Amino acid sequence: MKSIGSLYQSGDWKGEKHVPVIHAKENVAKDEIIDVKVVIGEEIAHPNTFEHHISWVKVYFQPEGSKFPVEVATGEFNAHGELGVSTEYSVDFKFKTEKSGTLYATSYCNIHGLWENSLEITVAE
Repeated sequence: MKSIGSLYQSGDWKGEKHVPVIHAKENVAKDEIIDVKVVIGEEIAHPNTFEHHISWVKVYFQPEGSKFPVEVATGEFNAHGELGVSTEYSVDFKFKTEKSGTLYATSYCNIHGLWENSLEITVAE
């Protein structure tokens, strides 16, 4: 039996429109508020039609030494061209951490499945 982790795909976001792009400072002070923006289709636009779209993005942070990540943000994209209205694939949020760790962004395309990306965040001691 496959694990769900084996279903995630990744790639270079500059050439792959499904990969979540994470924008955040990589070096921060302890308890500094970190502004994060996650975008799908930043370099190559992803379609946003009823037939082909991104449904959601989830972002997790796993502090160094922690067994599990913490979910820090979720975005759902529900408008796919109905009545000329469509959602942009972008999620903005803020968080803070006492420890260095990894931000993981995951997304779901209704045709091409699950996608992921990550970014290391270093907290100065």
